[in-house]
Amino acid sequence: MSTDAPPRLSIGIIGAGKAGAVLGAALRRAGHHVNAVSAVSDISRLRAEALLPGVPIVPVTEVGADADLVLIAVPDDVLPELVRGLVGSGAIHAGQFVVHPSGRYGLEVLAPAFEVGALPLALHPVMTFTGTSIDLDRLADAPFGVTAPEQIRPVAEALVVEMGGEPIWVPEEARSLYHAALALGANYLNTLVNASVSLLEEAGMESPQRLIAPLLSASLDNALRQGDAALTGPIARGDAQTVAAHVRAISEVDPLAAATYQAMGRLATDRALSSSLITMEQAGALLEVLADSGRELKP
Repeated sequence: MSTDAPPRLSIGIIGAGKAGAVLGAALRRAGHHVNAVSAVSDISRLRAEALLPGVPIVPVTEVGADADLVLIAVPDDVLPELVRGLVGSGAIHAGQFVVHPSGRYGLEVLAPAFEVGALPLALHPVMTFTGTSIDLDRLADAPFGVTAPEQIRPVAEALVVEMGGEPIWVPEEARSLYHAALALGANYLNTLVNASVSLLEEAGMESPQRLIAPLLSASLDNALRQGDAALTGPIARGDAQTVAAHVRAISEVDPLAAATYQAMGRLATDRALSSSLITMEQAGALLEVLADSGRELKP
């Protein structure tokens, strides 16, 4: 049995943001050689120095000069123009792997690189990053959304495994919906939690995070295990007047949060009805108060 180690790649990283620096450190930990990194802001330079010590910080156009793999870790809205610019300046060349960790994009955004003979890969870590060494441990078993040309799919999946992650295949045409679903769950969960904390503070509760943490943890666990059947609270009971009282109370301190409560309430009502948790009559009563600024129903 061969004991040869898998080929090691020389890697250049464009963008020492939270994701770029951490993924570069993960690839380095796996034995690859990070030759260069670009970092524009002071905080990104500090991050590069902390997570990629000894790696030269160079201009963007020089990152890929001697790299087998170029990791382009920049904001989604910047990525298309940057790829075109790198190709136009000759900073990407034939035979290189060109990788981005964007959730939104698949391979199409790397088409200019593919046209000059580069090999495109989309490796999106389904994980939130702090931009510190803590994230390296969080990559253990983290899913990565992988999109790649079929002939180099094994390379993409091997890179993910080397970083400690689990490759999950995402078809090119599904990337936008895949990413939207993740953002809806993760980003807006953060927003909802912090909105709840703010309302508890308005109610005079001390240590609102401590108050709500067990409930949130149990709710998340139940939702993942049981789906819609785990829904609890006034909507799952069909208590329309309780929901109306909630909307009025929230409206007095934060109208935007009240509108969010109503919007989420309408979605919860629809899912509760579809799951037979409530009757059609209960759903109608709930939707009436959720659509009418919490006006109390007449008995």
